[in-house]
Amino acid sequence: MAAHKIAHATLKGPSVVKEICIGIALGLAAGGLWKMHHWNEQRKVRAFYDLLEKGEISVVAEE
Repeated sequence: MAAHKIAHATLKGPSVVKEICIGIALGLAAGGLWKMHHWNEQRKVRAFYDLLEKGEISVVAEE
């Protein structure tokens, strides 16, 4: 009886390069989302101060 050679996948440890690439990709994605949030908040603050300067709104409560 001849022994058959079948290629089996052997379990290896984590790939360092793959882990680094995944970490960089996740970091860039999270950083991009955070930056978009920051730009949105900055736009809101700028719009508020523009309206305040034009006199369309006031921070003092009307009596």
